[in-house]
Amino acid sequence: MERIVILGAGESGAGAAVLAKVKGFDTFVSDASIIKPRYKELLDRYGIAWEEGHHTEELILNASEVVKSPGIPEEAPLVVKLRQQGTPIISEIEFAGRYTDAKMICITGSNGKTTTTSLIYHIFKSAGLNVGLAGNIGQSLALQVATEKHDYYVIELSSFQLDGMYDFRANIAVLMNITPDHLDRYNHCMQNYVDAKFRITQNQTPEDAFIYWNDDPIIQRELAKHGLKAQLYPFAAIKEQGAIAYVEDGQMKIEQPIAFNMEQEELALRGTHNLYNSMAASISANIAGIEKENIREALSNFKGVEHRLERVCDVAGVHFINDSKATNVNSCWYALQSMTTKTVLILGGKDKGNDYTEIEQLVREKCSALVYLGLHNEKLHAFFDPMGLPVVEVQSGMKEAVEAAFHLAKKGETVLLSPCCASFDLFKSYEDRGDQFKACVRAL
Repeated sequence: MERIVILGAGESGAGAAVLAKVKGFDTFVSDASIIKPRYKELLDRYGIAWEEGHHTEELILNASEVVKSPGIPEEAPLVVKLRQQGTPIISEIEFAGRYTDAKMICITGSNGKTTTTSLIYHIFKSAGLNVGLAGNIGQSLALQVATEKHDYYVIELSSFQLDGMYDFRANIAVLMNITPDHLDRYNHCMQNYVDAKFRITQNQTPEDAFIYWNDDPIIQRELAKHGLKAQLYPFAAIKEQGAIAYVEDGQMKIEQPIAFNMEQEELALRGTHNLYNSMAASISANIAGIEKENIREALSNFKGVEHRLERVCDVAGVHFINDSKATNVNSCWYALQSMTTKTVLILGGKDKGNDYTEIEQLVREKCSALVYLGLHNEKLHAFFDPMGLPVVEVQSGMKEAVEAAFHLAKKGETVLLSPCCASFDLFKSYEDRGDQFKACVRAL
């Protein structure tokens, strides 16, 4: 019997373990951290052996294949040993893809992928299709493959997940954009990160579709390098060379594969970035053969994604917006670009090799003050302090940051949490960071 070892027992790891067990593998799960109770219960229910708080090498190095959770870096000592002895290491998505013939709609990009993924799922679900939501959001793809049967899966893919994918095929691949992110995991080499993103197109055939932002200079540069076989569906803000989706005369228009149009003001999501998200989602639904009226209805009633430009409330005439999911500089750029009032920006956290030059001009134009929220704010001070804006540094937590921002903001202004950074210095996750922000704002 082949032995499958799963490293990491979060959502993806626990799901992969269940699928391995159901498919008859000798299955073992190892997590260097403490496993959450709900995942322990799931593993126990299926009779899967597991350990937590450490890795027992003799129980791992004898694996036929290893499914590695995306949060575990390549330089982890155990991963290095497995590589050295030639043990195949794959992602949960790669593993799950072997056991389903469902159509795969896969979305990646430095920004916009969660909203686009959620919007595509909403359109497919609203149209009555048998669809699952997986990847970075939703339930583990492997667990769904093991316990359910869907005709379609809409999957948000990070670069880390794509790194562990080899034979997996996306029937519809969506690449929203590529800007610097996670460079600390890619030896601070942008090309390594770019190559990871383009893995979403590997194994595609002429029957498949590749949807991408036509104005992204990195994507344009890379197109010729990758020998793409899929049908290409580029989108852009305006009608231009090659774009099959664009805005013209106040309408979002799609030319292929079936002509589709919708009044821009009827879209539930506002802002330039959300226009791109709506285009990518519309093209995906169009390719899948969903009726035009179903697409229009879903685009008009979509509720948005929590922690992404989420309006919290107004306090004494000050608007508060939670954009905790902005874990890189480009996400913050889109948030600032959408602001219509002067803004007090809360930023900071675990820096991933950020270059703040991208938002420099917008900070000068839109911001009235800055709050640095993090344990190590030296880089923020060095870059932003010379602008001469009022600055408050907070290392203690969200309550103090919200109070500081509220004190700095004038009536009619906006307090925007859009951190540019990962959350792991002061918070459990970007969700935890956003939840604390909302709770502190409502307690003002």
